[in-house]
Amino acid sequence: MSSSKPVRVLRTTTLLLLVASLSGCASSSLFGRRVMSEHECMTRVMYFESNRSSPEGMLAVGTVVMNRVESKQYPNSVCAVVGQKSQFAPGVLTREMGKGSRLAAQMATKVLKGGRHSYVRDAKFFHTAGMTFPYTNMHYLVEAGGNVFYEKRKNARRKSDPAFVNPPGLEAANRAARVMLMGYQTTPAQGGYASAPVEAIQARAPQRLAPVAPRQPQAVPLPATPPAGEDSYAASAPPSAGDAMMEPISLDDVIAANGGF
Repeated sequence: MSSSKPVRVLRTTTLLLLVASLSGCASSSLFGRRVMSEHECMTRVMYFESNRSSPEGMLAVGTVVMNRVESKQYPNSVCAVVGQKSQFAPGVLTREMGKGSRLAAQMATKVLKGGRHSYVRDAKFFHTAGMTFPYTNMHYLVEAGGNVFYEKRKNARRKSDPAFVNPPGLEAANRAARVMLMGYQTTPAQGGYASAPVEAIQARAPQRLAPVAPRQPQAVPLPATPPAGEDSYAASAPPSAGDAMMEPISLDDVIAANGGF
């Protein structure tokens, strides 16, 4: 009887060590089940849905995801929103990432801490830039990272013309996002062509003609004023943000609960 106790203790210790060794791998797999943090889900959707060298494009995609998280019409977590069937790029939660993933991870951190693209506003939709659709309820807001972002509004436009009716305005919106993100100002593009000096124009013109004034570059129109200036970028994190964003969750449960990819 006395000799059985050490064996029992040894077996118990071995079992505990086995469980501990398995738990050390829980960041990527837990007993064969895939797990993923909200941060990784956000990183992946930014990486696969935007130009991988465009921080403002990634910020815009992240803003759409968070707008959905905060809407009662969508799931209330980042991974659940990204894992909804036919909503984002195929394999967004399973494919391997490459160059650009570090930038996506940095931008995911900014978004989960409350950062937003001011000109995306409350938009919950986007599609690849250059595509057109016959719907009249697509109110376009901004182009960023190879996508155009829009809200659904009744009779937003009369026909399915491209949304890029004001490219300088879209570029101005993206410049504002870059200033907010990176802390630098790019040189605004000027409309029209460069004008010749007035002296050259006068020299070519017949003497009986009055001097011709040079063409003035057109001012770049800005979109509607963004909400609350640059401070809105670092505003308080939404209710869904916080330390929980870094905790692993079961990816299989998320996919099953939301209809799969």
